[in-house]
Amino acid sequence: MSYSTADSLRSVTLDDVRGAQKMLTGVARTTAMEGSRHLSQLVGSPVHLKCENLQRTGSFKLRGAYVRIAGLLPEERAAGVVAASAGNHAQGVALASSLLGVHSTVFMPDGAPLPKISATRHYGAEVRLHGQVVDETLAAAQEYAAETGAVFIHPFDHPDVIAGQGTVGLEILDQCPEVGTIVVGMGGGGLAAGIAVAVKSIRPDVRIVGVQAAGAAAYPPSLAAGHPVTVANPATMADGIKVGRPGDVPFAIVRELVDEVRTVGEDQLSAALLLCLERAKLVVEPAGAGPVAALLAEPGAFAGPVVAVLSGGNVDPVLMQRVLRHGMSAQGRYLAVRLRLTDRPGALATLLGVLSAADANVLDVSHVRTDPRLGLSEAEVELHLETKGPAHCTEVGQALREAGYTVID
Repeated sequence: MSYSTADSLRSVTLDDVRGAQKMLTGVARTTAMEGSRHLSQLVGSPVHLKCENLQRTGSFKLRGAYVRIAGLLPEERAAGVVAASAGNHAQGVALASSLLGVHSTVFMPDGAPLPKISATRHYGAEVRLHGQVVDETLAAAQEYAAETGAVFIHPFDHPDVIAGQGTVGLEILDQCPEVGTIVVGMGGGGLAAGIAVAVKSIRPDVRIVGVQAAGAAAYPPSLAAGHPVTVANPATMADGIKVGRPGDVPFAIVRELVDEVRTVGEDQLSAALLLCLERAKLVVEPAGAGPVAALLAEPGAFAGPVVAVLSGGNVDPVLMQRVLRHGMSAQGRYLAVRLRLTDRPGALATLLGVLSAADANVLDVSHVRTDPRLGLSEAEVELHLETKGPAHCTEVGQALREAGYTVID
């Protein structure tokens, strides 16, 4: 499969996806499908997790990148390829290029996670940092392609890429033939479009639900307008789906075949990532946890059996620490409080005694003694506590007030 620029807007067919599947034999893994008892109980029907976070390079992106590069003409391969990505597509292009013997240059945003930058270089790509968001990085990569003759490998807006991603849908049908709903995260829309083509061609009754981060949700306004529109300044921790504009090719497919697009907030993404880690023992990046976040937000809205696609697991450890803390806070399992107490020997020990009696685990304590708002004999203390849920948070606050402490909101 190789498309010229003139027919790059051509749609994708089931035959394209099946051809991509043959091409990926021995390259991409058939990733596991894991059941989730906890999510099944919430939804009221079986829920399965399609573990693309366990794919080579840590995400589904290898599929589309390999199919696109493998389909290039010999003279195009000789010119090399260039791509732009926050990390997952970068690694997919780097590995695919190395496997096919093609030189690759990858542009990444200045704030891309260091592990993703390091991994991309490790797979053999030349990495250049440019821009703050993927759209700026895309523009730089396209300019480089125009100047050097390298072939631009778009992360989602090309039929070959979409066909490669669609192989996830064929695997879902093989692994869960009775599937009723597939929930998949969306940035530019390549994965959702590919899955929709594969699945709807064979099982048109299966419901396809796309999920976007609320701070970077370009599909709802685009679908309302009938054409791709740009969302200014997309903002979300889910860097894998932080895309300001849908791709033209996937948009046409999504508009026709995807049944619904939902949005989830940052708290819901954090809670979903935490659930995947604790309950499923799976490391998933925020973008990959989007489908689980949608299930947690409204579990009764999905007809089963449900397959939630965990699209990637390449999460920066620093971000993971922040997200887990955020997720624990959202679930009432982490509490930060500030309070004032008399600055005298033994005061902190007394305070810790109150917290111990309330069964709150103290993670961190910091003092402020020089703030002009404080009295001469006062100190302000900020405590980070591990708690057992919203009700326990309320109990801890009440215990502190009953002990005579002034809790500062």
